[in-house]
Amino acid sequence: MNQEVQEVKESFQSLTDKLEGWSDSLIRNLPNIGVALVVLIISYFISRSVYKLTFKISKRQIKQVSIAQLVSRAVSIIIVLMGLFLALGALNLGRALTGLLTGAGISGLAIGLALQGTLSNTISGIVLSFRKNVRIGDWIETNGYAGEIIDINVNYFVLKEADNNMTVLPNKVILENPFKNYSLTRKMRITVDCGVSYDSDLEKVEQVVKETVAKFYNQKEIGKEVEFYYKEFGESSINFIVRFWADAENSLQSLKIKSKIIIEIKKAFDKEGFNIPFPIRTLQFEKKLSARHKQDVPNKSSVRT
Repeated sequence: MNQEVQEVKESFQSLTDKLEGWSDSLIRNLPNIGVALVVLIISYFISRSVYKLTFKISKRQIKQVSIAQLVSRAVSIIIVLMGLFLALGALNLGRALTGLLTGAGISGLAIGLALQGTLSNTISGIVLSFRKNVRIGDWIETNGYAGEIIDINVNYFVLKEADNNMTVLPNKVILENPFKNYSLTRKMRITVDCGVSYDSDLEKVEQVVKETVAKFYNQKEIGKEVEFYYKEFGESSINFIVRFWADAENSLQSLKIKSKIIIEIKKAFDKEGFNIPFPIRTLQFEKKLSARHKQDVPNKSSVRT
């Protein structure tokens, strides 16, 4: 019985000694704890101020609010982590700090491998937001799709095509592949193909076409001229192309301009008497007749269409 009581006393004494040691350590480290708390509080308020400032600055460069918020939040998190590391250093927890950094590195590597595609799209979205050659409202053509940029989000890229359908593409695909931006320039070169009959006055045809185009789209204002070229002897016509510059930023505007010029060229040709021929085919039929009718009916006839 005395032995059991003695063991209880020793255990209680050991616990008391540990508590006294912890309290002494706490008292000795009170200044360091105070410094650590002050560092954490200061880093928190600094991170909030940095977030607001970064968001204000990034909004001037990034039109997408979601990306601007992401960039600002990442900067504020870095400030908080720096404050945490400083606080641990003030508490003389070097081993804990080393273990935290090691664990963070391993965890970050594992998360990065697991979310490789998502992170790649996120980083691509941030990069696209800072690029001057691709903006919301531009008309672009990429990866077999063409349309107006509606949104550049954290993970995806939204195009509104000419048929009003929405196409969602991963940011990584846009960044890694070439794209054509029609909105970077305010003018587009329009090409119209046509043909005239072989009995036409080719020099007169060229003059009429150039004058028709220049009447609606003056090329001298931009230091250019209407380009006209005969390109081949076709089956039923002499074919030519006419090229000129017009104010257009997307394929829809280009189609409207091309349609208008086709109508005007047709009107001019009708006025001048020029013919735009269509293909003519000769179909030949062979008839097998009896010998009695061979003298009265020819054995072949031709039909032109």
